[in-house]
Amino acid sequence: MNDIASLDATALADLIRSKQVKPSELLESAIDRADNVNPTLNAIITPMYDLARKTAEAPIEESAAFCGVPFLLKDLTAEYGGVPIASGSAFLKDFVPEEDSELTKRYKAAGLNIFGKTNTPEFGLMPTTEPTLFGPTKNPWNTDRTPGGSSGGSAAAVASGIVPMAHGNDGGGSIRLPSSCCGLFGLKPTRGRNPFRGLGILSQDHALTRSVRDSAALLDATEGPRPGDPYYAPPKERPYTQEVGADPGHLRIAFTTETPTDAPLHADCIAAVKDAAALCQELGHEVVEASPEFEIGSLVQSFTTVWAGGCADTIEGWNRRTGRAIEQELFEPLTWALYQIGKTVTAAAYIAAIADFDRLARGFAGFHESHDIWLTSTLGEPPVTLGTFDAPPENPMEGFGRAGPFVPYTPILNATGQPGMSVPLHWNDEGLPIGAHFVAPFGDEATLFRLAAQLEEARPWAAKRPPVSAI
Repeated sequence: MNDIASLDATALADLIRSKQVKPSELLESAIDRADNVNPTLNAIITPMYDLARKTAEAPIEESAAFCGVPFLLKDLTAEYGGVPIASGSAFLKDFVPEEDSELTKRYKAAGLNIFGKTNTPEFGLMPTTEPTLFGPTKNPWNTDRTPGGSSGGSAAAVASGIVPMAHGNDGGGSIRLPSSCCGLFGLKPTRGRNPFRGLGILSQDHALTRSVRDSAALLDATEGPRPGDPYYAPPKERPYTQEVGADPGHLRIAFTTETPTDAPLHADCIAAVKDAAALCQELGHEVVEASPEFEIGSLVQSFTTVWAGGCADTIEGWNRRTGRAIEQELFEPLTWALYQIGKTVTAAAYIAAIADFDRLARGFAGFHESHDIWLTSTLGEPPVTLGTFDAPPENPMEGFGRAGPFVPYTPILNATGQPGMSVPLHWNDEGLPIGAHFVAPFGDEATLFRLAAQLEEARPWAAKRPPVSAI
């Protein structure tokens, strides 16, 4: 089972179809691995073992892409009927939804056996996973460091070998950031590609995976809006699994080691970008140094307006749904500060912020007329120590300000709606992974999957194991 545990989800499903292994055997093996490393990492905060055991004993649908494969659900937005969802907040502690969310239904239809929920910062607001309610998740590569956020619990679970892939969502980089911190492949799909849910127009759900083909197959299984969703991504030309291994052609790739802010890029991240650019050139792509032009001050202001407004909407939405009183002591100081700011956002300010996003998207579309891909570092610095984003009570927004240098690029794509991926191509001298961030035009996940598969073949990463590993 240790050998099997190193396989990706696609291979595990094939073993089940061929009757070489039972779903119950895969599940018990995953539970054993979780019991082995989770006390150290704190990745899983809600075990669902008994529910999953019942699912594992039921007849399987062999045509499902991931029939019988164990899976973990991030404890944010994706609801599982009958299982608590806290979103990292004491405000929601012990709240139990009655029904599955649409994405959960699609995961189940894909054959995935969900056996736990993973840790997240309160309402997914920060690029680290250190909620007061559940405590911090630790990075398997160095337990003093952050696994990233807000999908840090899922990232730690996948990187440590508990599962080959886990659910995440991305409102400012929350799939891509922890993928970079934990040495995983993480793709944020185009706005509207998966069922719409979460923080305003910014958030998109998908997963963190060890292999590119798992990410592609899972997106094939879940993509497409549900009736009434406000956004609709351009239809794909063919299954994403057919893009994996297809020739990406001669891509025009622009890279940069400059950040849009005043904060300089860390030397390790500069090295990661240049390394990725050199690899792309070796693979036959045209690589030049260039970046889209935009006004960062306006984007930061607009993003903060939507982020804070979304925080207020989230809290008041849960208030209407649960009937629980909104009391300051139930929230972390940063969350409460953002909530107070969000309540002051006017309709005019929100509409102006969305218009700013639209202008940014049009500017990026023009940039992509001459550049197929934009390459940056995923993060502004290597995984930072836990506690870096803490803030004193008298200045609760200090941690939010500190996040800026850490995430100089990823929120841009949440504003434009474009797809982007973090690819684990580089480890620094301390043994910490640093992702390369590839950005494609709106609706063009296909190019990203073709390029990612080419990079994966040229420089495989799946066999790399962190110090804290269950495999």
